Amino acid sequence: MKKFFALCLIATIFLSGCVSNNTNRTIIKFSSWGSQSEISIIKPLLEEFEKQNPDIKVDFIHIPQNYFQKLHLLVASNLTPDAVFINNLNLPMYAENGIFRDLSKYLDKNVFFPEALEAFRYKGKLYAIPRDVSNLVVYYNKDIFDRNKIPYPDKNWTFNEFLQTCRRITKDLNNDGKTDIYGTGFEEAPLFWLPWLWSNGGGLISKDLNSVIINKPESIESLQFYTDLRNKYHVAPSKSAAGSSTMAQLFIQGKIAMHISGRWSTPKYRKDIGFNWDIARFPKGKAGSIVDCDSSGWAISSGSKHPDKALKLIKFFAGRQSIEKFAESGLIVPARIDVANSDIFLNKNIKPENSKIFIDIIPDSMPTPVTGNYQEITDIINNKLEPLWSGDKTARQVVDEDLVNLLRQ
Repeated sequence: MKKFFALCLIATIFLSGCVSNNTNRTIIKFSSWGSQSEISIIKPLLEEFEKQNPDIKVDFIHIPQNYFQKLHLLVASNLTPDAVFINNLNLPMYAENGIFRDLSKYLDKNVFFPEALEAFRYKGKLYAIPRDVSNLVVYYNKDIFDRNKIPYPDKNWTFNEFLQTCRRITKDLNNDGKTDIYGTGFEEAPLFWLPWLWSNGGGLISKDLNSVIINKPESIESLQFYTDLRNKYHVAPSKSAAGSSTMAQLFIQGKIAMHISGRWSTPKYRKDIGFNWDIARFPKGKAGSIVDCDSSGWAISSGSKHPDKALKLIKFFAGRQSIEKFAESGLIVPARIDVANSDIFLNKNIKPENSKIFIDIIPDSMPTPVTGNYQEITDIINNKLEPLWSGDKTARQVVDEDLVNLLRQ
């Protein structure tokens, strides 16, 4: 009953926006997540779009939290917005159910990084125009490296060199039996440990989406290496050591020397960090240095009554001037090749000095292999790997036949 009333409330709010004082304007609805800083970019862009297209009024549906849960409700209620901000990790479920239009014929493919477009392809169709490339790099505290006389990471550093660097940095500075500075952070979400598997020749799901490969020897070896950073070598903080602090907060505080994260960390680091810092490539394993090449972008509802107007909007968002606005904030790695290679993104006078690394790693990266039930898979994985991250079990123990069978269902 509660769910029914919630759906009715959403429907009422949603439909109330369909009334316009100007009957000559077509109303289209657009949904997106985003922090206040991101919304401060989106709203002026929407105003500019409406100036350029006086026959169109955009009703902006900002969903800052539980975005996909609320989007699911809109879809289930046949209230899918005309234009939808989406990411490739959640795309397959919508694609399999025919929620979005195929945009293949509307796109100038030479404008965008091919890898960003590939992230939005599903079974041969392109379901969104990309805004950004999401990939991981190593943010590092140059001052800590300098104090320890450690060379900055280069593009060829390896898993073992990463570990040895962490061991040299990790210290109890006041001899009270507690570590004051750790070499690196530690995060349990698949986003952060999958590159260790890919770079070693393993993974969770195969690229063709047909096989579960987390039980490959290379995958198990990589999972063990990753958890050993925390539980064997103690170069990454345990949950109790981190307390309520995020890894980003610990990096800002100078309590971890390296933080593996994406471009989304840059605006906060520019604002809050007082020490010297930069970025480096993810270290190499047996298969190289392979991180994610995921993407966020704009899709059009297959049920939209105004697909031509929605297409105008997302083409405006994907235009050079709009993408430059997002890039200026430091928030994204632009999916547009021209913006990514411009001084707006590569400006060495603004940290990180080596922003070009975000671009250089794209050809060697890969979109996260995602199936229609990927959310269920990650829920299972997150639950099953808890004893590994806590150090209570080994990777070989947690990646058992039961886990593989659950993931294959």
